[in-house]
Amino acid sequence: MSRKYFGTDGVRGPYGGPMVNEEFAARLGFAAAAWLEKKGRVLIGRDTRFSGGALAAAVARGLRAGGAEAALLGVVPTPAVSRAVRAEGAMLGVVVTASHNPAADNGIKFFGAGGMKLTDRDEEEIERLLPGASLVSTWPEPSNQILANAAASYTDATRALLPAGALAGWRVVLDTANGATCATSPAVLRALGADVIGIGDAPDGRNINAGVGSEHPEQLAARVRRDRARLGIAHDGDGDRCVLCDEAGDVLDGDEIMAMLATHALSRGTLAKKTLVVTVQSNLGVDAAIGAVGGRVVRTAVGDRYVIERMLTEGATLGGESSGHIICSEISPTGDGLVAALKVIEVMRATGKPLSELRRVLKKFPQRSTTLTVREKRPLESLRELPAAIRAVEAELGARGRVLVRYSGTEPKLRLLVEGEDEARVRAALDRLLAAARAELAGN
Repeated sequence: MSRKYFGTDGVRGPYGGPMVNEEFAARLGFAAAAWLEKKGRVLIGRDTRFSGGALAAAVARGLRAGGAEAALLGVVPTPAVSRAVRAEGAMLGVVVTASHNPAADNGIKFFGAGGMKLTDRDEEEIERLLPGASLVSTWPEPSNQILANAAASYTDATRALLPAGALAGWRVVLDTANGATCATSPAVLRALGADVIGIGDAPDGRNINAGVGSEHPEQLAARVRRDRARLGIAHDGDGDRCVLCDEAGDVLDGDEIMAMLATHALSRGTLAKKTLVVTVQSNLGVDAAIGAVGGRVVRTAVGDRYVIERMLTEGATLGGESSGHIICSEISPTGDGLVAALKVIEVMRATGKPLSELRRVLKKFPQRSTTLTVREKRPLESLRELPAAIRAVEAELGARGRVLVRYSGTEPKLRLLVEGEDEARVRAALDRLLAAARAELAGN
């Protein structure tokens, strides 16, 4: 059985559509309760989207109908839900969020009893247990438990990662994407002594990720330069991503963050198994940087849950994605944007070097990528022109380049990436692939 509703990071789509509405959310909650071998407490958090409250209540309704106990956490970052599941001994965690997507979208993702995202097989089983839509009207509205300490518990634990007063004298620009981290991340940074300049910190339910956050770091960079900050930090809507900006106003992505953290740990002999786990999306320069200091890079499919699964297999404790999902598994088994930022700050404090210098450890291969909206996600192997174009480009690039073509797990889009040593050749190759893809897949 293949998954029909779940993508790379839960169920996601336009609110009010066939997959993201109160009826389906209730059915999904019921199926999740039926999937649990042992009934118990399930914790439900959400981001700041206008649809979040209603969807969270609907999930709770389904969970209760299925025999589980539902507790609402309110607006909290995704990693705070993972932590709460572990701290409270809950059977399951649910986050109502569409991450970096616009406010019109929403979604639902799950964490298992250990605070890790569910596997593909787990999600397949939940889909198999979905009840019929007609049953929802027979379920009573629950009187939901409210668990209000999840955010405070998360901020207390995260603040303890650095010594008291560690950021005294630091000016930090923080972009919380008008999302779930608007209260938690500034509280932690200020408690550590930082002078925090906030942007994207006035959520109204409809402005999450709107021109701010990790997908739109332009304001962050401008404010860092204007206010002469030590660094800038940007999250996405649910707080599991981190994008940084150095003191010169230049943006750093997840590859640069991982390269800094990994090479610093390798220099001190503290990188578990001398291994960094990344996805196929990461730049080939990461492999070169880590290999140059005696480490190794292991690659997985795109999706932070695939990263953590491989980390467990390899015995690694550091991994992530170029998008800014960074997993420090000794702290959390899921991506945590604030933890990632604090770990980078820890390196800055230990070395006395600014971000603009630390980032030089990674010399990226020229890389170009684009996306194409598609009518339908036809199997790539069933196409003619695109596979032929891919084979031709791969033959030209050889071992010093690569091609990555895949469908988005959460949107009707095809993602295309070409990487190699020569910028002009990379750009031309991507144009060829895009033209082939557009001929066979382009939407209206």
